[in-house]
Amino acid sequence: MSIKNERISDALIEEISYIISNKVKNKDVNFVTITDVKVSSDLGYAKVYFTVLDETKIDTTKKALTKSAGFIRHELRDRVDIRQIPELTFIYDESINEAKKIEDIIDKLHKDGL
Repeated sequence: MSIKNERISDALIEEISYIISNKVKNKDVNFVTITDVKVSSDLGYAKVYFTVLDETKIDTTKKALTKSAGFIRHELRDRVDIRQIPELTFIYDESINEAKKIEDIIDKLHKDGL
């Protein structure tokens, strides 16, 4: 990833997080954490990775974020200085769950004395 794309990704993480927590009125997006943003090389598309505290609400949260994508893009126009705001696709970030599983396996191995 180029330095320009990294800077844009970092700015989008910060601004999308702010917009979700302060501007979006939908209660289904409460307690959402934006973990990463991957921007395409032409800056036309962005995959926005998120996590939620309550794993039972992943689908509801994803639907609410997808429904709010147009509003979030509109708000980003005023907050991020780039020519074109990318189309946003929200994806649940499973890497935290995977890391937790690995940590549990390591803990079990230590307890078993291996």
